[in-house]
Amino acid sequence: MKKHTATLTNLRLDSNQAMPLHYQLYDGIRSAILNGQLAAHTRLPASRTLAQELGISRNTVMDAYAQLLSEGYIEGKIGSGTYVTHPLPDTVLQLGSTTGIAHTAPQRSPSQRGKLLASTPVSISRDTGYPRPFQPGLPAFDTFPFDIWARLMARYWRHPPSELLSYGEPNGYLPLREAIAEYLIVARGVRCTEEQIIIVAGSQQGLDLAARVLLDPGDKVWIEDPGYIGARGALQSAGADLVPVPLDQEGLNITEAIKRCPNARLAYITPSHQYPLGVTMSLSRRLALLEWAHHVGAWILEDDYDSEYRYTGRPLPALQGLDSQNRTVYLGTLSKTLFPSLRLGYMVVPVDLVNAFTAAKALLDRHAPSVEQAVLAAFITEGHFARHIRRTRILYAERQAVLLEAAARELGGFLEIGPAQAGMHLIGYLPEGMDDQAVSRAVAEFGVNAPALSSYALMPQPRGGLLLGYTAFTQSDIIRAVYRLARAVHTYPALL
Repeated sequence: MKKHTATLTNLRLDSNQAMPLHYQLYDGIRSAILNGQLAAHTRLPASRTLAQELGISRNTVMDAYAQLLSEGYIEGKIGSGTYVTHPLPDTVLQLGSTTGIAHTAPQRSPSQRGKLLASTPVSISRDTGYPRPFQPGLPAFDTFPFDIWARLMARYWRHPPSELLSYGEPNGYLPLREAIAEYLIVARGVRCTEEQIIIVAGSQQGLDLAARVLLDPGDKVWIEDPGYIGARGALQSAGADLVPVPLDQEGLNITEAIKRCPNARLAYITPSHQYPLGVTMSLSRRLALLEWAHHVGAWILEDDYDSEYRYTGRPLPALQGLDSQNRTVYLGTLSKTLFPSLRLGYMVVPVDLVNAFTAAKALLDRHAPSVEQAVLAAFITEGHFARHIRRTRILYAERQAVLLEAAARELGGFLEIGPAQAGMHLIGYLPEGMDDQAVSRAVAEFGVNAPALSSYALMPQPRGGLLLGYTAFTQSDIIRAVYRLARAVHTYPALL
């Protein structure tokens, strides 16, 4: 039986187009195949014949055929000719387009871990990009020494060393690890060497890394309640079984934690300045926590996220420095002291865990950006980091005072706000029985980002409140935002 040869004289080629003729021909034939005009097993004209019909060179046709052949749309049969392939390489794109038969896509879903990740929140804040008062956890961008940072960046990019352009060490750039180790020993009382430092992409990656290395699905974990939602998410995504533990004026209630789950695998804490309540864990509680971890073989994950900002006396030493049994993984971040988009943080891990954490870090993203690490190392060793901390510590104390004064004047009787000796936010407590999440939504309509305290908790809280971050905003920003918050209260009298 004689095979039917397709007619392609209806293809329109234009030599004035920027697209080469061979690609126009390839695209025209491919489209005809995909939309069903050229059915499977249809024979295409010989290259010489098609060239004559379209008035183009044979090489143009041969180039188009070669491309279609390489992509699997056509096939050559010795002694017979060139034919449309069956099945096509991207038939899936054409399901139902030529037969008139309705096709139902199979139901697909992510893995159980994928579902868990998709349903786990990372942050309470509604804002991205330019922040609105009183978004917590942001440093003062307006006082950062960008001129110095730019000069250091230019130094490394002008003549970058080859080692900064190749793959780096998974645990981080050695001069940066040395600088951080020296800083932590002096400023935070941490016991470490540079070998124990792991450079991570911000504290969130550090939390995820710790959960991957230290936990198996189903392991019990103590968490502060209320507590940092990013930590909760990292632990949940690793399949941990969270055990919320209440706090009091001495921090995590160790007695209650042991009562609820005596054999937890890990305890996540923010002992220097609890997030979000702001309390400091007492020495007796710290020692009790270390004794429990040693007794049951548990790990402690210490998140020291903003300890640099203490306005009365020296910053309290880290819990890690008290740990003689090496059960503590220490976590710090540069997001609160420099700027969040830098995405650099650090961990101090026990010596016997260094290899495991380094390997896990390599699997996640190989290593943190090398040039930024080099710039940060120079920023620290040349003294710019320490000077920036001193300046911002004074500035933040001033901004806190402005917030307290404005709130007392405009919001007295509605928000109960007291001074804090440390940190980057205050909590404005609401009258008892008031829904803090409803208040948070109401004030957002007036341009105020004040997250609800209850959003950070798993268990019901005795009293609602609003988190009021003040460090990223000028004094005039703070005063205007307090006015807007007061206006929201008067606009919604049901809030009172």
